[in-house]
Amino acid sequence: MKIIDISCMRGPNVWSVRKSRLVVMKLDLEELEELPTNRIEGFYDRLKKAMPSLHSHFCSEGHAGGFFERVKDGTWMGHVVEHIALEMQSLAGMDCGFGRTRGTGEYGVYHVVFQYVEEGAGELAARLAVDLAAALVAGKPFDVGEAVQQLKTIYYKEHLGPSTQSIVDACQARNIPAIRLNDDSYVQLGYGSKQKRIEATTTDCTGNIAVSLAGNKDATKNLLGKAGVPVPAGVTVSSEEELFHAIADLGYPLVVKPLDANQGKGVTTNLKDMQAAIDAYNWASLFSDQVIVEKFVTGSDYRLLVIGNKFCAAAKRTPAMVFGDGISTIRELINQTNLDPRRGDGHENKLTRIVVDEMLQAHLESQSLSLDSVLPSDVSVTVSDAANLSKGGTSEDVTDQIHPEIVLMAERVARLIGLDICGIDVIAEDITKPLHASGTSVIEVNASPGFRMHLYPSLGKPRNVGDAVAEMLFPNQETGRIPIIAVTGTNGKTTTTRITAHLMKQTGACVGYTTTDGIYVDDFMVEEGDCTGPASAGMILKDPGVDVAVLETARGGLLRSGLAFDQCDVGIVTNVAADHLGLKDIHTIEQMVNVKATVAESVRPDGLAILNADNDESYGIRERLSCRIGLFSMNPENERVLAHMRDGGLACIYEQGEIRLVNGSIKVTVADVEAIPATFNGKCLFMIENILAAVLAAYSQGVEVHLLAKGLYTFQVSEETTPGRLNHFHFKNFDFLVDYAHNPHGMYALGQYLGNLPATCKLGIITGIGDRRDEDISELGKVVAGIFDEVIIRLDEDLRGRKHHEIVELVRHGIKAVNPFCKIEVIQDELQAIAYAIRNSRPGQLIVLTTDKIKSAISSVKSFKEQEEGVTFYQTQLALH
Repeated sequence: MKIIDISCMRGPNVWSVRKSRLVVMKLDLEELEELPTNRIEGFYDRLKKAMPSLHSHFCSEGHAGGFFERVKDGTWMGHVVEHIALEMQSLAGMDCGFGRTRGTGEYGVYHVVFQYVEEGAGELAARLAVDLAAALVAGKPFDVGEAVQQLKTIYYKEHLGPSTQSIVDACQARNIPAIRLNDDSYVQLGYGSKQKRIEATTTDCTGNIAVSLAGNKDATKNLLGKAGVPVPAGVTVSSEEELFHAIADLGYPLVVKPLDANQGKGVTTNLKDMQAAIDAYNWASLFSDQVIVEKFVTGSDYRLLVIGNKFCAAAKRTPAMVFGDGISTIRELINQTNLDPRRGDGHENKLTRIVVDEMLQAHLESQSLSLDSVLPSDVSVTVSDAANLSKGGTSEDVTDQIHPEIVLMAERVARLIGLDICGIDVIAEDITKPLHASGTSVIEVNASPGFRMHLYPSLGKPRNVGDAVAEMLFPNQETGRIPIIAVTGTNGKTTTTRITAHLMKQTGACVGYTTTDGIYVDDFMVEEGDCTGPASAGMILKDPGVDVAVLETARGGLLRSGLAFDQCDVGIVTNVAADHLGLKDIHTIEQMVNVKATVAESVRPDGLAILNADNDESYGIRERLSCRIGLFSMNPENERVLAHMRDGGLACIYEQGEIRLVNGSIKVTVADVEAIPATFNGKCLFMIENILAAVLAAYSQGVEVHLLAKGLYTFQVSEETTPGRLNHFHFKNFDFLVDYAHNPHGMYALGQYLGNLPATCKLGIITGIGDRRDEDISELGKVVAGIFDEVIIRLDEDLRGRKHHEIVELVRHGIKAVNPFCKIEVIQDELQAIAYAIRNSRPGQLIVLTTDKIKSAISSVKSFKEQEEGVTFYQTQLALH
């Protein structure tokens, strides 16, 4: 077996619009294509022994053990690899269940598709699954446990921590999208101008002053004390001499802790003599120049959580401890405790492993113990004086036990400090009693508090505190979404995108849009180039200034990694025609429809999929949709549209020279086509098609009819606003037009427009694209022959795997098949072809260049235009003199 390619889907894709996180591995089975599993001696038994947990896979049999039955009866190795990859991830703690294996159309080559949780782990699972399957075929050893451990390592490294994940999960349950912004815990919730951002449990609403105040324990205590909140007596010191004075004033027992550390770092409690106090001071000084010395308050340690000024949860925290068995040393007991699968490093798991360090050993010494001490049976000791989970402590949920007065006190503390998410550490004798009777004292206030103790308490009821954060950030059922209009299809995508964006701007919204020539925010280009993939769309969705996103969505990005968004409000499929066939394993028009349909299938249930009723392939997509459907048509008598209207559907049609919206039996005129500059006095039919789709999209998003008309009448087609789309240049004796048409369908539409333009001769400068099929390149030549009187065949710099003579001959063959007498010249370099055509132009001639090098082509034509204007100006000046 040989892996040809591995790609990761990150959004709705051609394999599934609901399972967005998929690994797509292109796998060549090589000689195994002839060997289903039942023909490989011993394979079934070796697989069952290596991964017995595969018994839980139902497969198509619909019951446990179904997959093993398939293997025993005979299935292909790609299918086996799929299930192994899924199960390896499941064994590593990642819940993955979706998979499918499909042929590519090439002998022995398959797409093995399976779900992942973390991308790096998913990619590794693909490779490990192939390695294991190959080892099983050959009867060689393979360490499944080691493979699973590798996946676990990546999973723990890549996945969000429990606190952050709880907020993300709560938001996604409310239909609020999430985008991870870095490899750590920085996450965007929502899109565009409606977004909020979090970093762990700090939000973009968390005040900097509040964070700074909470980080200064002395300032926090002073503020709270003056507000009548019970706090332990104490002072801040910065030398041993000041420490001695503090001890004299406060007396024992004491707590010594750094002024601005967190997670229990440098904290020592219940100090009862001078030497212990000095040692604690020196330890705390490692974390902060200033050290707090305060009276030790007796009682249990509690964390109170307040979110949005509302009390949410409380946990009783117990320091890490071990329980004796009369045999094991404390060191051995710690190691046994750390074997608990709930424990991990840092904050990666529900509990944290106990770390043996100097402070732990000092704490044991304070109890006249060491790591080598053996504890009697049923005797427990704490191995830390800090109750923090980060130090290996455990928690018990006590939310329902807190007295109302303590709840009010906690909410007041959060308001006094100013934290939107606030963790309040208190010591209390009995939290079920009123504030003062309980002996409650606030010892610390924490910004960005961890949620683990509330989400996964060792005892008691888990609390979904992430949901409280989601409610605070997005109250009243807000979803953090902006309107997203996605545009796909074979031709017309860019212009439809630009017109739609212009129409949406009429409402005053800031519109971000992506096209084949760049990314724009409010018509300002922020990035140049072909920007029709998910990365470009993501840039728009991450921009906090964008109110509406209009995203041109090409097949390349869809096949490479899926969509950048989880769902859209409007999905437009302009048309589907034979282009790019034979690439990325898309060989038929039906397969291409499946790709383009991804956009329409990603429309939310109450959104609108806009389809071309005049294009069989686009119209046919309606059968697989569960959202509302809007149709557009150049033919007002199109029976598809008429039936849709009878059913009360929304449509936009070209009728009697007007753009008209139809909603059931109600018909409204939007604009006179001849008055719309983009239609070139109504001569350009494909531009009218683009307008119909754009009008339908904008109308569905609440743009009023008079604003639609205003937008259409003010949208200009030029090399600045629509580069490469019908860019006209009028010379003194001839005209030059630059357009992007590059496939037979697009060239045919361009030809319809050119047929309405008067010219003594029409010259086309065209090329074939090297990675298209022979029949597509030849077909382009046939279409060209019906449009132009003369043709110059040029070549792209990138021939995409072809020899230059192959492209020329295929285009020439198509032209001659239709017009044997057509004059054909070959000028390989595009700029030389432009220069030749202009220098040999004839009066009344129309020269048409089709190109994807828009910028350089337009620059070349404009330079000739400037030369002509310069000569004319000079001759005029001579005449005046």
